[in-house]
Amino acid sequence: MTDLNDVLKKHVGDGVAPGAVGLVARGDRAEVVAVGSADVEGAVPMGRDSIFRIASMTKPVTAAVMMLVEDGRIALNEPVRQWLPELAAPMVVRTPASPADDVVPADRVITVEDLLTFRAGYGFPSDFSLPAVRLLFSELKQGPPQPQLVPAPDAWMDALSRIPLLHQPGEEWLYNTCSDILGVLIARVSDRSLPEFLAERLFEPLGMTDTGFAVPAAKADRFAGYYRADPEGGGLLLVDAPDGQWARVPAFPSGAGGLVSTADDWYAFARMLLAGGDGGSGDGRRVLSEESVRLMTTDHLTQAQRDSGRLFLEGQGWGYGGSVDVEAIDPWNVPGRYGWVGGTGTAGHLTPATGAVSILLTQLEMAGPTPPPLMREFWRYAAGA
Repeated sequence: MTDLNDVLKKHVGDGVAPGAVGLVARGDRAEVVAVGSADVEGAVPMGRDSIFRIASMTKPVTAAVMMLVEDGRIALNEPVRQWLPELAAPMVVRTPASPADDVVPADRVITVEDLLTFRAGYGFPSDFSLPAVRLLFSELKQGPPQPQLVPAPDAWMDALSRIPLLHQPGEEWLYNTCSDILGVLIARVSDRSLPEFLAERLFEPLGMTDTGFAVPAAKADRFAGYYRADPEGGGLLLVDAPDGQWARVPAFPSGAGGLVSTADDWYAFARMLLAGGDGGSGDGRRVLSEESVRLMTTDHLTQAQRDSGRLFLEGQGWGYGGSVDVEAIDPWNVPGRYGWVGGTGTAGHLTPATGAVSILLTQLEMAGPTPPPLMREFWRYAAGA
């Protein structure tokens, strides 16, 4: 009978991921396996406590902006212009393929919920070559995480203000950029940096001691390398070493993809959501309300929006900061499963109806939006398929 160790070992080594950590929890029982090595040379064994760049697994965490909604500091239907004046009067390209200077005024304001559902008008469609989309890469450094190359939030927002929306607010689902905007929104509304807010309101209460926007030198021995496949042939290329771009907190802490974490830390976050926002501290305090968790883990897209975002969503819907399974396109699809994948080779999901959690952490960059074979096989195992 195949077990989790078999699933992971099948895809580790020989030019694929140097190592992996997998966690599959069903109810109160968690199966955790670490295989391979943290580096391509095989000098550092992978461990359960290995630290990874989790990339877009950051997005569900950034949806913690719901704490500020519960605090009464902001409202879901409220325009963001009070805190993000750079977006007070956005312009929209006349058509998605129009030049970036062929614009019309937005027909309504951008709201907090537009950002949470990725329907503000900024982000990636299926065609990355569109003029307005190319500016997201050149001016905002969107794409694979490169934290030390991105300007500070005020400068980043100033650059964003000069980039037109690809679609009218509320019209289409577009990937990625809204989570970075949410990170700036959290900082400005809370009057503290995004790392400070998340540490105080989320990481510390949940005991997520290895999660943050940088890895201190004392933990560098547990920090896995980050690799991509060599396009010129076999083997892997080092993208970032343990003493590289995550060695210090960047000027722009990315709410879309900047966090590092461990399997157990993200599991603590998932358990909080499964418990309806209860962090399990035993002191009666909640991290989030049940209603906030329900909104986060509920699909908010129309069928047309799911279809237009199929390059990324593959038939899934979108809640706040993460996908929600709505179509059974594979044995691993479970109705209501919430979470997301990271372009650095990571994935984290939870299913409120069953209490299941699956977390896969590798250090091999995905070649595109399509999940690689290891990820798909891991999901099938986690679903019992």
